[in-house]
Amino acid sequence: MSGCLLSFQSLWLPLRIRQLAVSQTGSRTNGDTEAIELTLARKPTRRCKLVLHSSQVFGPLYDRQLPRKMPAKSRFTRLDAFAKTVEDARIRTNSGGVITIASLLVVLWLVWGEWVDYRRVVVQPELIVDKSRGERMEIHLNMTFPRLPCELLTLDVMDVSGEMQVGVAHGVNKVRLAPAAEGGRVIDVQALDLHSPADAAAHLAADYCGECYGADAPPNAIKAGCCSTCDEVREAYANKQWAFGIGENVEQCTREGYGEKLLAQRREGCRIEGVLRVNKVVGNFHIAPGRSYTSGNMHAHDMDNYFMRDAPSPEQHTMTHEIHELRFGPQLPAELADRWQWTDHHHTNPLDDTKQSTEEPAFNFMYFIKVVSTSYLPLGWDPTFSSAVHTAYDKAPLGSHGLAYGSQGSIEAHQYSVTSHKRPLVGGDDAAEGHKERMHAAGGIPGVFFNYDISPMKVINRETRPKTFTGFLTGVCAIIGGTLTVAAALDRGLYEGGMRIKKLHSN
Repeated sequence: MSGCLLSFQSLWLPLRIRQLAVSQTGSRTNGDTEAIELTLARKPTRRCKLVLHSSQVFGPLYDRQLPRKMPAKSRFTRLDAFAKTVEDARIRTNSGGVITIASLLVVLWLVWGEWVDYRRVVVQPELIVDKSRGERMEIHLNMTFPRLPCELLTLDVMDVSGEMQVGVAHGVNKVRLAPAAEGGRVIDVQALDLHSPADAAAHLAADYCGECYGADAPPNAIKAGCCSTCDEVREAYANKQWAFGIGENVEQCTREGYGEKLLAQRREGCRIEGVLRVNKVVGNFHIAPGRSYTSGNMHAHDMDNYFMRDAPSPEQHTMTHEIHELRFGPQLPAELADRWQWTDHHHTNPLDDTKQSTEEPAFNFMYFIKVVSTSYLPLGWDPTFSSAVHTAYDKAPLGSHGLAYGSQGSIEAHQYSVTSHKRPLVGGDDAAEGHKERMHAAGGIPGVFFNYDISPMKVINRETRPKTFTGFLTGVCAIIGGTLTVAAALDRGLYEGGMRIKKLHSN
């Protein structure tokens, strides 16, 4: 090959590396020094051959050392899915820094929301068949009769199982109220379970035996075969289905001043409040005037003192009433009620603050109630612990039936829906209310009747966490990966856009 043999120094000034086309044609060894023979072509035609020592090429020209021999690749190296790049190949921009900070803030915000969702407690409702047997439930009642005295009111409870609790007194108070024209203030509060015949007969002689005036002595009399108090005479008359009146010519009633008390309370009102514990079966409880009595399948009340035909209409007794509260089972604790605001039915039951009025003494109000058993199972509920508490419900103090014991016990409550009906006992239609087609039969007992039916289904409201810890970790990984992917795409778009704009400006 014709040409010239040049030293490196002779080419340094006249030649620039970017103007040379370099091709390696061979190499030779001169002693201990390795020489590289290059063919240099100065554009466009002149060709020269240059022999350079390795120290001259890689030292002064590039100021770099020859790369060391790379170690052999292992089998794990071949599986590396995260290939690394050298630091010099990375390009950092201001927009990339801003996107990185924004991505970090977004990740922190989304992870915090994921943590809050993981710690959130929700109520999961379930509907099952109620398999409970032999249970009892409590009825909490508070209602006012502004035009009916306490002396005339009687509370009776009956159910289809044959259990008839006549004149229920346990856990119920009668509150005497002044007439509405005088403000309806409280006059006296009397616990009915304390109002027993023994109180009225405490001062009687030991050998005293009162007359029953032709009736048979009641089975629960203080002294067998005797009527020692006015109340026992009234009960004896009720068992015979005889009208009693105000007790004229009855020695026991004259001694106790029954007639005078009854006349003095004619214009008073009464509030009944308390708790009833009944069998969890279909039944009814009602509030009606007069002493109640039962004969076979017939249940009746002595109405002799209820109707005041000689009194003006505003002073006559009526069944006008206001239901302040009626609920089945315990009241939800305030903490649970605030946490479960959707269970508002336990704060405002369907019949709470219900008012019904009438000017007719012979009037009947009926409420048909459908009761659904409801269990509230807190987070961490222990079924064994709760079952042990439920077996002792009948022994629990009145008013605490169904309440949870401790933080892991369930609350056994009841929800209900209601349909109301009212009618005059004299019969006729509802033309006054615009319903001529609605006809009522004559007959019945004036009063307020609550007929309740037990649903065969049961609702379970169970506290639970909607997300497991594994789900929380999965959500965090998805947040980090998704945010970084979107941020990388956005950063790449901004970088490419900036480069294109610069290229357009340079052209």
